[in-house]
Amino acid sequence: MKTHANVSRRQEALAERNLAAALLTLRSVEECRAFFRDLCTPAELQAMADRWAVVECLHRGLPYREVQRATGVSLTTIGRVARYLAQGAGGYQLALGRLGKNTHG
Repeated sequence: MKTHANVSRRQEALAERNLAAALLTLRSVEECRAFFRDLCTPAELQAMADRWAVVECLHRGLPYREVQRATGVSLTTIGRVARYLAQGAGGYQLALGRLGKNTHG
């Protein structure tokens, strides 16, 4: 994570919380897409979309090599996503569940 020399951890946490609060104000997929297109560079947005595609593939039980072929994402990134899917903060599992996809474990 990028660190800011003049910003405390508390300020960084508040900025992250404020971003999350802004996301919660959005009411549709199209509103979210517009917000992300304004917030992120095309490369950042593609990286997030790629990671979500990896989550969906891993959730379906696809092996890493098949995930790589399907998404074009590196094995390193696939491994990182898999680790957070299994041992992260639970956000991936929460989103999968709310999208109506049965979660594993």
